[in-house]
Amino acid sequence: MQVNSENLLEMTSIMPVVEIADVDCAVPLAEALKQGGIAILEVVLRTPASLEAISRIRQEVTGVIVGAGTVTSLDKFQAAVDAGSEFIVTPGLTPAIAQAGADSPLPVLPGISRASDIMLGQEYGYRAFKFFPAEASGGIPALKALAGPFGDVVFCPTGGIGLHNLADYLRLPSVACVGGSWLTPLDLQGQGDWQAITQRTEEAVAAARGATQEEGTGAI
Repeated sequence: MQVNSENLLEMTSIMPVVEIADVDCAVPLAEALKQGGIAILEVVLRTPASLEAISRIRQEVTGVIVGAGTVTSLDKFQAAVDAGSEFIVTPGLTPAIAQAGADSPLPVLPGISRASDIMLGQEYGYRAFKFFPAEASGGIPALKALAGPFGDVVFCPTGGIGLHNLADYLRLPSVACVGGSWLTPLDLQGQGDWQAITQRTEEAVAAARGATQEEGTGAI
C-alpha cells in the first residue's frame, strides 16, 4: 500500500510521542510498545540520541514503523530522512516545511493550531494534520469548531492527552488518532522497566478500542 499522511494515521489509534535520551533504550522501548499492541512511533528530535535511535529502531525492530517528530527546520527534516525515518511530524507549519513535505516521498504530518495553518497546509495538498498543543489550543471544542469549515481533513491531536481523555478525542469524527508521551516516560526508560511501558500500552490500546468500537470505526 502506498502510505500517505492520511492512511498513516489510519494505521493506529495512538501515536506514541517518544523522547529518547539513551540510544540503548531505543530498541527495547520499540519492542515494548510492539508487545503492547502499537507498532508505530514518533521519535522526537529533542536529544542528541534521537537520530541514532531512529536508525537503530529502523534496522533492528521488525514490524514497527518509526518516524521523526519535532522537525522544526529543513536541516532537521533532511537529517531525519537520512536517519531512516519513515514519516515526518512537525509541531508547526511554514511555507518552507510545507514545500519540503510536498516534495518528499515520505508521509508528512504538519502541526497546526488554527484555521490559517490548515489553509496554508491545504495549499500544498495536505489533508491530515497534527493538532498541537491540543489541550492548550482549545481541545475538543476547538476540533469540533474546525470540523465545520474543514470537513475534509483529519487530525492527530497531541499535547495534554493521556489515558484519561483519549477516548473522548477518538470519538470525534475528525480525529483519526491521538498522540502522546505518557506511554514512554524517561523515568521508566531509565529504570529499564519495559514491562511497565508494555502495560501502559495495553491499557491505552484497550481504551482506544472501546472508543472506536462505539463509533464503529477506527483501528489500533
